Amino acid sequence: MAIGKILKVSGPLVIAEGMRDANMFDVVRVSDKKLIGEIIEMHGDKASVQVYEETSGLGRGEPVVSTGEPLSVELGPGLIGSIFDGIQRPLDAIMRISGNNIARGVEVASLERERMWKFTPCVNVGDKVIAGDVVGTVKETDVVLHKIMVPFGVEGEIASINEGEFHVDDTVCTVKTAKGDVHMSLMQKWPVRRGRPYAKKLSPDKPLITGQRVIDSMFPIAKGGVAAIPGPFGSGKTVTQHQLAKWAEADIVVYIGCGERGNEMTDVLNEFPELIDPHTGKSLMERTVLIANTSDMPVAAREASIYTGITIAEYFRDMGYSVALMADSTSRWAEALREMSGRLEEMPGEEGYPAYLGSRLAQFYERAGRVISLGSEGREGALSAIGAVSPPGGDISEPVSQATLRIVKVFWGLDASLAYKRHFPAINWLTSYSLYLDLLSDWFKENVSEDWMELRGRLMGLLQDEAELDEIVKLVGMDALSSSDRLKMETARSIREDFLHQLAFHEVDTYTSLKKQHLLMKLILKYYDEATAILDKGGDIEKIASLAVREQIGRFKYVEEKDINEQFEIINSEIVKQMKEAIVKEEF
Repeated sequence: MAIGKILKVSGPLVIAEGMRDANMFDVVRVSDKKLIGEIIEMHGDKASVQVYEETSGLGRGEPVVSTGEPLSVELGPGLIGSIFDGIQRPLDAIMRISGNNIARGVEVASLERERMWKFTPCVNVGDKVIAGDVVGTVKETDVVLHKIMVPFGVEGEIASINEGEFHVDDTVCTVKTAKGDVHMSLMQKWPVRRGRPYAKKLSPDKPLITGQRVIDSMFPIAKGGVAAIPGPFGSGKTVTQHQLAKWAEADIVVYIGCGERGNEMTDVLNEFPELIDPHTGKSLMERTVLIANTSDMPVAAREASIYTGITIAEYFRDMGYSVALMADSTSRWAEALREMSGRLEEMPGEEGYPAYLGSRLAQFYERAGRVISLGSEGREGALSAIGAVSPPGGDISEPVSQATLRIVKVFWGLDASLAYKRHFPAINWLTSYSLYLDLLSDWFKENVSEDWMELRGRLMGLLQDEAELDEIVKLVGMDALSSSDRLKMETARSIREDFLHQLAFHEVDTYTSLKKQHLLMKLILKYYDEATAILDKGGDIEKIASLAVREQIGRFKYVEEKDINEQFEIINSEIVKQMKEAIVKEEF
């Protein structure tokens, strides 16, 4: 244990001397108040410590004590439904001790020590086990079965195992190894900056179904994939992440509020417990972990919150669950890195951000993936990471957005102009992209329809044609377009308003199954194909554009899932019927 003294205090950065025996990334206790910090730089016997609490009032000569351990999280029953700060201190427990304002130096166990958990073994004495094997389970919530796994580096034979109710730190199992007996409790610790190991990484060839049409059909994300949602203030980043948290096909949701405004995080804390999980009918909090680190909390803790969140997510991935991680927003973390880099007097990179910004972001996102976990049963788990980016003024040419785009495979670019038009999700279909499309195309063909990718390609083609034609319309007016071009404009409007626009607060429209998305794409293109045929016979575009069936197509998204086949057949026949009737009546 290294004991040094404060030499200098500069905001969240403390320079301590006499720390020769300490190591990089050791957790330290600063001053008599025992503020939590982490060593981020060493020069001889001097250590630079980023302190995760308010440092005002600290003076030269006060003690700095290294714990000899890296910043770690406690992993075990009690994580689900909890609300932690950036360094995994439970906020409700802190409130009971110190009131609404977090007192400096407060020490609270991350996992509640008094609560009893019913442990059910699934191995017997004499069984051989390796790291990652499940020795028993705990019913953490009605929807999450918590699997107690053999810690990394442990291999041997079960010497004893108990059934019953235990605290998280009680011994429930003893493993006899070559190096001696290892006593296992319901809890294990893991350093946050180190990714949890796995047996094998799998190809990202299965989609993470979200029920959001613009995402699933146009710009899908793979299970175990990484995505970024950049956008200016008010364009819907948080609402989009809420929708993904609620509807994505994930067993566990880890939501990190990293440096966001206090009121936004308050909305999350108030809303999530009241949201009913559509998959289970229970509260969404029964499969959610929240990490709240708002903009008025110490800047340095933003980095810790990112690593704390992804380590917890990896832990549930190792159990064989599909985990969705929401980070809101990585821009605030990057700002914290910039501040700490400036105080360390490092050579700045672009716009003052540290030169290693890109590599830090890459280290975070590369911990996502679909993997075969450690252990003899070969469980498959997935960790999908979705990071919001908040570029100043929505300018994605700034360093954080550009560094993120070089790493992630999906870009959902939010557009302020769409948000002002009340088009939500405000994902711009001309600037967004998904690099998983080729990998996922076979899955969509096998599990939804052979023509899925063809339909999607045609919709995107019409939207791109509309963008080009819109420039002409702005210059010379709609009347300058040919009938076929006007039909493209009308069909693209239908794609925008009837397909891409989705109401998050409508009980039916908030989620659309892949089958319903497929049928809606077919209806829009059926209208386009039939209308094209009528135009070739000399039809009138004004009459075609005003057919009553267009409204029926638009209302298809509000049809309940149980009725979609029947309604599809009705509207499909109406398209043909109304076109034919128009010819017979010689309306054209």
